[in-house]
Amino acid sequence: MISTLEPLLEATRLLERAWGGAESGAGLSRDRLVAVNDALGLVKRTADAVHAEVAAGIARESRRELGPDSLARQYGFRSPAQLIATTTGASAGDAHRLVKVGEATVPCTNLVGEAMPAKFPHVRAALSVGRIGAGVADLLVAFLDRMIGKLGRDAVARAEEALVGKAPGLSLDEVRRMVTRTEAELDPDGVAPREDELRARASVSLFERDGMLHLNAVLDPARAAAVKTAIDGYVSAQFAAHRDGRDPHAPDADRRTLPQVRADGLVHLAEHALTCVRTTSLNGATVVVRVNASDLETGTGFGLIDGIEHPVGIDTVRRLAGGGSITAWVCGKDGEVLHWGRDRRLFTRAQRLALAERDGGCAFCGLPPGMTKAHHIEWWARDRGRTDLDNGVLLCETCHHLIHDNGWSIRVDGTGIGAKVWFLPPPGRGAPPRLGGRARTEYVV
Repeated sequence: MISTLEPLLEATRLLERAWGGAESGAGLSRDRLVAVNDALGLVKRTADAVHAEVAAGIARESRRELGPDSLARQYGFRSPAQLIATTTGASAGDAHRLVKVGEATVPCTNLVGEAMPAKFPHVRAALSVGRIGAGVADLLVAFLDRMIGKLGRDAVARAEEALVGKAPGLSLDEVRRMVTRTEAELDPDGVAPREDELRARASVSLFERDGMLHLNAVLDPARAAAVKTAIDGYVSAQFAAHRDGRDPHAPDADRRTLPQVRADGLVHLAEHALTCVRTTSLNGATVVVRVNASDLETGTGFGLIDGIEHPVGIDTVRRLAGGGSITAWVCGKDGEVLHWGRDRRLFTRAQRLALAERDGGCAFCGLPPGMTKAHHIEWWARDRGRTDLDNGVLLCETCHHLIHDNGWSIRVDGTGIGAKVWFLPPPGRGAPPRLGGRARTEYVV
């Protein structure tokens, strides 16, 4: 059996080879910068595995029943997490999570001294060789622990294997999104209670300091949807107006940061609410709620709001669908024509909704649908591309230019909203193809 330390040592040797004796990182070529960055990531992840195992050992030797013989107390610390945090420079919360990961992934013994496998062996295997880091392992362990009592160990083991298989290569935010959606799929009856809990925690605080009004809002998904969609729509409209030369304050707009534009959007919405004047400044922003037709009919399951990570219950979907500014996207077999061939250049609203269902927003970076445009994969003019779903992709302006300016290509496998979008790097770049859209983080039951 490979020791926990061997993958870390191999990762360190890989880093040394990638560095190649350079005096500093500033002297590395582009290819070597990427290679060193990859090696550093592997070193960090494999070091996380070693540290989690050590943290579990420190926690075991610092358990309360040892009293004054506790390892942490002998070194002058109240808890193992404080010992770890102080000696590594991490926060107490990070140290506590590292202990939790170690305890869930290290083999243990039962009350009679018999060897027992790790609680979550798939997480342990991926962590030990550096396929995932401690942050991802912590998200997975916390989720799997919550599910054991609801689903049983067999179902949780299957979910563990599937999630661990998809997690490598995903950012921590993407894994968090995948876990959230997976929990909704596996425990749809728990969506509404979780939603009630989040709603009870909603709050807005206002106070003045240094001549500024400080506003802090914590909103549940259903109510956050309207706020986020409206502000994102304002931002999108401002950027579009500036880009097209229609912004009368173009010099000022050019210097505003994204948070500043959002602040202007919030003020604009408040002024609009006070005056009740019809306006087009939100760039047609609409809250889109996606729900399965059978779930809507039976009153079970859950819905997903575009741009909002947490799912909402069916009752919330029905309530939102009754609002004038909400679009309910019901995934059924029948619907508007979604393929126009060469008869129409611009994608229709129905096609954009279908692309939003497939891509979840910008298929490359994940920005919400309201900040994207539908683009032809095979260009309309240059390639005589068709205005069909299979030739369309949602991209934000930045990713659109990044892909075209850097020679990436796009491939769609399958048809309709169940298709998968792949982004292919230029030949010779050495980077692997990147799965995009909703399929990058979705969980299939």
